[in-house]
Amino acid sequence: MTETTADLLNAKAMGADLERVDGLAKVTGQAPYAFEQHAFDERAHAPLYIHPVQSTIAKGRVTAVHGERAAALPGVAAVLSHENAPRLTPEDDSDVAMIQTSDDRELLVLQSDEVSYRGQIVAAVVADTPETAREAARLVGVDYAAEPHDAAFSPDSADLPEPTVDTELGDVAAAMAAAAVTVDAAYSTPIQHNNPMEPHATTVVRSGGALTVFEGTQAVHIVRRILAALFSLDAERVQVIGPYVGGGFGAKGSVHAPLVLACLAATVLEGRPVKIALTRRQMFELVGYRPPTVQRVRLGADAEGRISAVGNDVTTHTSRLKRFVENAGGSAAMMYAGENRSIGHRVAELDISPATFMRAPGHAPGMFALEVAMDELAEACGLDPIELRVRNEPGTDPVSGLPYSSRGLLDCLSEGASRFGWEGRDPRPGVREEDGWLVGTGVAASTFPAFTMPGSAARIRFAGEGRYEVSIGAADIGTGSWTALTQIAADALSVPVEDVALALGDSALPAATVAGGSAGTSSWGTAIVQAARAFVDSHGTEPAAGAELTTVLKRPPDTRGYSTHAFGAQFAEVRVRADTGEVRVPRVLGVFAAGRIINPRTARSQLIGGMTMGVSMALHEESVIDPRFGHVVNHDFASYHVAANADIGDVQAYWVEEHDPHVNPMGAKGIGEIGITGTAAAIVNAAHHATGVRVRALPMTLDHFLR
Repeated sequence: MTETTADLLNAKAMGADLERVDGLAKVTGQAPYAFEQHAFDERAHAPLYIHPVQSTIAKGRVTAVHGERAAALPGVAAVLSHENAPRLTPEDDSDVAMIQTSDDRELLVLQSDEVSYRGQIVAAVVADTPETAREAARLVGVDYAAEPHDAAFSPDSADLPEPTVDTELGDVAAAMAAAAVTVDAAYSTPIQHNNPMEPHATTVVRSGGALTVFEGTQAVHIVRRILAALFSLDAERVQVIGPYVGGGFGAKGSVHAPLVLACLAATVLEGRPVKIALTRRQMFELVGYRPPTVQRVRLGADAEGRISAVGNDVTTHTSRLKRFVENAGGSAAMMYAGENRSIGHRVAELDISPATFMRAPGHAPGMFALEVAMDELAEACGLDPIELRVRNEPGTDPVSGLPYSSRGLLDCLSEGASRFGWEGRDPRPGVREEDGWLVGTGVAASTFPAFTMPGSAARIRFAGEGRYEVSIGAADIGTGSWTALTQIAADALSVPVEDVALALGDSALPAATVAGGSAGTSSWGTAIVQAARAFVDSHGTEPAAGAELTTVLKRPPDTRGYSTHAFGAQFAEVRVRADTGEVRVPRVLGVFAAGRIINPRTARSQLIGGMTMGVSMALHEESVIDPRFGHVVNHDFASYHVAANADIGDVQAYWVEEHDPHVNPMGAKGIGEIGITGTAAAIVNAAHHATGVRVRALPMTLDHFLR
């Protein structure tokens, strides 16, 4: 399907400020989440509950599991370990798009005595109440043969491998040597953990050779394919249901060990529903995180601030059990003009738990480093930070040479400056004080790719009396998919939104790609538009009741001739207490260019949510590994801080009108992640303007400002 301006979907429902379709069910408690689902009549089949036993060593082998005391506890149904757990049969599943395959070693739960990280599941107890399961898990004894481990991330280590070269254009070293103004500094971001409101939770039952799984997931079809491969089942014998998900931020975009554990227990205890809900502490050990980065950013420019050299040498880490690389250099490769650029990554392999996707993977830490460096370059050039960005606006993508399908960054900067009150800003740092608070303002740009994934399918059925049923196995993780897809379907079918009944969140529905990469609405919406157009071609605008058609989006819109991205600009006001270094962020404002906005209400929610998470990233979030033992020591909300109401002041989100006929038939770009990508840098830049102190390491705590 190739979209042109003439092919863009006529917007009537799209753009309307429609209330959430699922809102009433959620606020009245009628929307069942994974742990609340009833697999059977629980009066006849009372559910069982799992509590994992986790390794207390970082590397080695389990030599014995002593489950006798646990098994003797009243109410315990089973004690599982590698000695008695059912065997899994991993196979490489090439149909699992980009995300994960069933031979992923993280998923081989209780399949061997090998221990690869502290906190790994080495046994589990299944009992009739969560409390009994937890107490019994405490009674399980595990003997180990520990081996020396390495859990210390050291970006200066001599043992690090050679860096990969991801982008190499021109000669950055020569350009830096010839530049009139340069910035060459290291910027660091810590480990950060996804902590959605709903922890990872599962209800599963195996009966008659079939597996029914209620799971809070961003991809029911990927979960189904993975589980079918692991448990040697036909995919049709596995059903994954997750219509309501209490947040994900990437961590629920792939399968993790607790889900496999639940399915193992259900296999042993066939016919009994089995439930697992991770504790908040277990969330820090079993479902991934954002890896740390140390980024050496180099910028070289002439005296007028026109950039000639861009470099970002990234060092990060990965688990030996499963490789995951935080691609933090990608933003620097394409963001600004400059004929010389070098981007590379070095990855330390450690004996730690596997990482995973976290909101705007790569781009969130990458744009922090790049945009703070740009602020430093503006100061060195004596330029306003907005003017520096204007002077380095590229005519085409600096790496691919392709034109942008649309690039509204300058419009975002201009409108944001007007709304925020940037004009007349005194550029000198540390000169504004109000009642003991040093006050400053800062700006940063943001970006995130816009793309459409193939593989989603949609089914259109006419139910009669003007009503259409639209089915797709997509996920709504709180982003508003229930609502936006209903609006897209209504426009595609040329009917009012109240005449569309949407079904999603079930692997029994037509296949859908993952809710990730800010590509959900684009991918699923395009599939729905394709199906709707085919339905009308086949059945006309007055179909017979029961008329039905399903299509698969095999090829997304052809964007090979364009570079497709969303852009934005964030502005922040920061106050730093002069005598204590206490930091407050009373104002954050963002303006975004993300194509057509499907629903202003849910869009604003997503953008404000992203910026709120950016405030948390700037001020609080940091997971600390104790290298002696290999575990995260601050693994709860008492010591891993996230932004609370008191941290969030006035957060405003706006967007510019952007017409992009190339990205998809709706003309829409993703908005789930772009809100976070520039926020932390804007806050750090504002703090420098307030105090004159340049912070290059997150989180920005008060000790940075105490001399």
